[in-house]
Amino acid sequence: MAQPSLSDQIRRLEAELGVALFARMGRGLRLTEAGRLLQPHAQRVLAEAQEAAESVREVRDITGGTVAFGTFGSAHHYLLAGLIQDFRTRHPNVRVRAVGQNSAEVADAVREGRLEAALVALPVDDRGLDVRPAMREELQYVSADPARTREPMTIERLAAAPLILYDARWGADDPTRRLLRERAQEAGVRLEPDIEVEYVTAALDLTARGLGDTVCPRSIVIGRGFGRKLSGTPFDPPLLETFAFVTRRDAPLSPATREFMRLAEQRVAALEKRLDAGARPG
Repeated sequence: MAQPSLSDQIRRLEAELGVALFARMGRGLRLTEAGRLLQPHAQRVLAEAQEAAESVREVRDITGGTVAFGTFGSAHHYLLAGLIQDFRTRHPNVRVRAVGQNSAEVADAVREGRLEAALVALPVDDRGLDVRPAMREELQYVSADPARTREPMTIERLAAAPLILYDARWGADDPTRRLLRERAQEAGVRLEPDIEVEYVTAALDLTARGLGDTVCPRSIVIGRGFGRKLSGTPFDPPLLETFAFVTRRDAPLSPATREFMRLAEQRVAALEKRLDAGARPG
């Protein structure tokens, strides 16, 4: 620091404290009694400021820290493992905490600051959130009986079908069920599942055993190997599920989470292309 700037800083500090910190002796300076009393405090403040800067350096430079990211419940079947592998290959010292729950619960966790960001199925409560749609996937009616999937499924026929639905704990708040319920209400019918379970794989397993039929994205049927036992048909008109990235409004993301989001966007875009081409997700 140039001497005039240093002298100005000293004058400002002395004016703020109301005491002289240095005694001018010829062309030199020596500490006054007030200066000697302040010195250890100043040294501690500088050391703590340096320590504070070091504490965030790992996160700033993506050399450490933790990514806290949420996903819709079935993402681990065909999306999450590859995403985590991509990220850890690039940043092996960053820990990853990936929470896969119902989208409504994940959105709450982002809003409350327990997660930095998430990929969820819409619709969700968007209070305090920034929502950025990422991809759309068609829902299918799935059955072990090929005769039930020979033609597109209408909501009226679905209301009369032996139905198995997942996300039992969330029920009406589950985004997929909300889509189905809104269409049923528009048609003046009511959906009453015969069996409710927690996981989509449990619903597919029960469907494969002939205990009823279910509704889920086609990619899960294919990706989990149920395609040999089950057949699916789209809805008429098509029923599309929208997936979106959500973050807390006006809350900056850590560099590690920004990088995780960037890789997630690439994975989602590639998945959407494969689904459009009818290929098996991977």
